[in-house]
Amino acid sequence: MRLQQTVANSASCKGVGLHTGKPVMLTIRPAPADTGVVFVNRNGHAGASLAASVDHLVATELCTAISGNGFQVKTIEHVLAALAGLNVDNAYVDIDASEAPVMDGSSAPFVRLIESAGVVSQNRLRSFLKITRPLEIVDGSRRIRIEPASTPRITYTIHYDHPLIQTQTYAYEHSSRAFASDIAGARTFGFLQEVEALWARGLGRGGNLENTVVLSQDGILNESGLRFTDEFVRHKVLDLIGDFSLLGLPFIGHLIAVRSGHALHTRLVKQILDHPECWVLLNADHSAIQAEASLSLSTSAPRSSAVALHAS
Repeated sequence: MRLQQTVANSASCKGVGLHTGKPVMLTIRPAPADTGVVFVNRNGHAGASLAASVDHLVATELCTAISGNGFQVKTIEHVLAALAGLNVDNAYVDIDASEAPVMDGSSAPFVRLIESAGVVSQNRLRSFLKITRPLEIVDGSRRIRIEPASTPRITYTIHYDHPLIQTQTYAYEHSSRAFASDIAGARTFGFLQEVEALWARGLGRGGNLENTVVLSQDGILNESGLRFTDEFVRHKVLDLIGDFSLLGLPFIGHLIAVRSGHALHTRLVKQILDHPECWVLLNADHSAIQAEASLSLSTSAPRSSAVALHAS
């Protein structure tokens, strides 16, 4: 059991979008209990807000994006992962562009931002979605499954035919300390031939060796090397944490992912909400149960197409 949490103060960072290459400022601000994570547009339709919810998800190519209320924001998974990883339940995220800043390609800069703002408890209990029956999405050799467990856990396996990767598996048991030390610093990655092809199409304009681990045929181009020998699979765990925050509340269960990705992550989120018989809510008062259970009955917003690059 714990109380809901938000940031104590506002904190801002500047960077560029991975896909657009355009400058962007992002500010994380305190929000009242039961708000969730809400993006606020500070450009164009100023003041329009958009909850970080799977109901607002739009189709993208290799990143996570939401759209509604007159604006779209993409590549949000790293900032969402930092908020979820540090157990920040409620926050306004002001943004003056259509894409979150890539920073160094990981969640570590957002973790430092949140830590500089401080995290404070609020006067409402945090409710948790506890999985009671397994659910699974399978797409050929790719799959993701969630099954009952006593704590939030992730086991992620990837396989790439590259000497620095091959098969990597990482087992993560959630805590804010474990996220900050073991997951947040893992950077996005991509293969040189794929990155060059995307650059040729005018995509990935903000990608470079300062924010992406770029793999050659038998090594990496980054002179600084890897932060972890298994940085690749750790980044996949990071992405999954960010994507799964679109559920709207923290889960208790064991996520098992094999060669998965953003699309399968969010398909499982939708499947969970579509099957309320497979979970129960814990530590919620009556009003919270009513509000959060209604998530499972809501219909998804109309999906539009968008194209984006995410190097991993």
